[in-house]
Amino acid sequence: MIFKQVFAEQVTKLVEGIIPYETVLKMIEKPKYESHGDFAFPCFELAKHYAKSPSLISAELAGKIDAPLFEKVESVGGYINVFLQKEKVASQTIQSILEKKNHYGDEMIGNNKTITIDFSSPNIAKPFSMGHLRSTVIGNALSLIAEKSGYQVIRLNHLGDWGTQFGKLIVAYTKWGIEEEVRKSPIKELLALYVKFHQEAEKDPSLNDLGRAAFKKLEHGDEETIQLWRWFRDESLKEFMKIYNQLGISFDSFDGEAFYNEKMEKVVKQLSAKGLLVESQGAYVVELEGFPPSLIKKSDGTTLYATRDLAAAIYRQETYQFTKSLYVVGYEQTLHFKQLFAVLEKMGYYWQKGMAHIPFGMILKEGKKMSTRKGKLVLLEEVIEEAIQLALRNIEEKNPNLSNKEEVAKQVGVGAIIFHDLKNFRLHDIEFSLEDMLRFEGETGPYVQYTHARAASLLRKGKYVEQSNDGSTFIDPEAWPIIKLLMDFPQTITRALDDYDPSQIAKILLDISKSFNKYYAVVKILDEPHKQARLSLVYAVNIVLKEGLRLLGIKAPEEM
Repeated sequence: MIFKQVFAEQVTKLVEGIIPYETVLKMIEKPKYESHGDFAFPCFELAKHYAKSPSLISAELAGKIDAPLFEKVESVGGYINVFLQKEKVASQTIQSILEKKNHYGDEMIGNNKTITIDFSSPNIAKPFSMGHLRSTVIGNALSLIAEKSGYQVIRLNHLGDWGTQFGKLIVAYTKWGIEEEVRKSPIKELLALYVKFHQEAEKDPSLNDLGRAAFKKLEHGDEETIQLWRWFRDESLKEFMKIYNQLGISFDSFDGEAFYNEKMEKVVKQLSAKGLLVESQGAYVVELEGFPPSLIKKSDGTTLYATRDLAAAIYRQETYQFTKSLYVVGYEQTLHFKQLFAVLEKMGYYWQKGMAHIPFGMILKEGKKMSTRKGKLVLLEEVIEEAIQLALRNIEEKNPNLSNKEEVAKQVGVGAIIFHDLKNFRLHDIEFSLEDMLRFEGETGPYVQYTHARAASLLRKGKYVEQSNDGSTFIDPEAWPIIKLLMDFPQTITRALDDYDPSQIAKILLDISKSFNKYYAVVKILDEPHKQARLSLVYAVNIVLKEGLRLLGIKAPEEM
């Protein structure tokens, strides 16, 4: 939004650097009322410096601000209010979108540097939980936003594929498992075996010893045990891939916890060589300022999560030379990541400054943590299927003659689940409701998709032919709110990346959709003589909605 930058530059010059440009830019507000212009700068912070009232300062500065596309500049109650020349600004904005198409909003902030994003990371042999859905969709959106901002993105799926639970599972499978059943439905069968193990172990605690012994064999590379573990992993991954394919999400690496087994001893030696390992009650820890010590090795010699994550961070830096490294993991892991980054800093790894934990809240059902339904785990696969079927029913009611109903229902059902998550700031807990998320009106994915399809339909009906700018500056007064939002789209993408917050994109898409539908209700878009000019605006809206949805990982159907 170059106009805002021009305003910020002029204010910075006039106040002779008392407030730096970046701060001025952040201080510029959007006035609540249209009568107060398009941008406003508050002068209250300058009052101390100039020893004058904000009103006097704003009056003096307003008289000195001038730019080709500013219609007028006013001083009101300590604010400098800028009004843009609507027709020219609208024409420039639409032209820019039509020229750049889906590249509108592209930036080179990342300068082709590498960012690794660790997200999703489900546990092998367990169902894909709703909690993993949050990490998956937030991580995917951040990956797409970072790519649009000029970063090379490496998507990492750090699978939960190691731990004592695999010893228990191997014992359960050896005792009660049937190969055919597992092949038919791996996740459900393996989960049932795991549950059975715990039920039986309550009656016969010696089973726990067998589980520990089986995991020891796995750790020591026993061929038969390793083969079973690998089979569980492969079968689980096949099931997960079905979900990732439905969500349209891909990864560059599925190296999970097991991958780092052989890399941990090297980390322990490094910590020891740097004099950072301290013995504490038979265990080894790294002491930290301001946090509890980080446990590196237990008294029985086994290494822990912290050691594994240290090994993973070092391996990723060596492999990818990342500038930034994000971990999209629930907020209950906050302390773990603070400790991880602090240990890396003590080890002298300067690159840890580019690492960040991106926490998120829970998915709730009727206010409770969503994990079970009538005693059964809520499987994401079933939720997606249900959403697609509900979307299909909605389409059959509203548009029974739609040609590719099944494909559109899939895009709408999956899009509804993703949007319902991403429209919320990630740290907020989310109330889960399929009925709410699939509504065609209100703050939903289908509402934005429907608005995009409405714009596409207008372009078809109006037989819109894209033309280069003929210098026409016609704009309906009712279109101005849409123009201002379209202008703000590139900066919204930048803010979403700065704050690691995809909800900012979801919110601007809802605002554009609402403004466009208001415009559609009062303006006869297809009436001459201004049909082409209006359809250019419709096309700009169509492009931005489609690209905004793509950044959230959602498809935009042409018809609904």
